[in-house]
Amino acid sequence: MRFIHLLVIGALVFAAAYVYRIKMESTDRTERVLRLHAEIREQRDAIATLRSEWAKLDAPLRLQGLAERHLPLKPLTATQYDSLKNLPERPPNFARSGTPDPIGAMIDTIEAKAVTGSVPAPEDQQ
Repeated sequence: MRFIHLLVIGALVFAAAYVYRIKMESTDRTERVLRLHAEIREQRDAIATLRSEWAKLDAPLRLQGLAERHLPLKPLTATQYDSLKNLPERPPNFARSGTPDPIGAMIDTIEAKAVTGSVPAPEDQQ
């Protein structure tokens, strides 16, 4: 009988130690979750602060004032452009005359194969 009592007492001590370990693990995890929530809250606050600073820095009136103050920009005038007669000559055409246009041939091929889906292709109608 004493052996059974010792065995039951040992099982109870083992169960108590196991429950205590589970309790400590859950307490540690709860503390970790609370720390993570606090970090998330801090990061969200930092993001909100950065967004408000960005909105302040990106304000159109502020940017216009900075541009006027620091950039020597002036309005465009018609005299800033040169006349067409002063443009350089067109570059020489390196394609040989009489040869087919390769890009035009590709476009013609694509257009010939184009089907909308609502109308059958010409070869399907036969």
